[in-house]
Amino acid sequence: MQDLPTSLEIVGVVSDFMREQVLPELEGRTRFHALVAANALDIVRRELETAPEANVMEIARLQALLSSKETDLEALNKKLSDHIETGALTLETPGLKEHLWTSTLTKLSIDQPKYSAYRKAVKENRT
Repeated sequence: MQDLPTSLEIVGVVSDFMREQVLPELEGRTRFHALVAANALDIVRRELETAPEANVMEIARLQALLSSKETDLEALNKKLSDHIETGALTLETPGLKEHLWTSTLTKLSIDQPKYSAYRKAVKENRT
């Protein structure tokens, strides 16, 4: 067990420092690269927040879809890809479309939470 601050807190503090202290002092290419670095830290922060629970839920969905007791997410996703490629699973397979949609929204929540189509989809799912 790690002492405080947590990895999540450290990433957040560094991202805030980059945006609030460093970026205002920079120009041009260096500013752009610092902004890219701050955005990358934000992605890491969102992944640290979201991934543990999201991975458990994804594993459960995949186990149900594939009738599998496998617990390795990478192996389950490989098996899913193989089943889709061979036609053993199609969009008509109960639960597949929902799984793919949920997985896509989760990935977007980490990588591109401001993406307009993502925000619209989340809003529509709430109503």
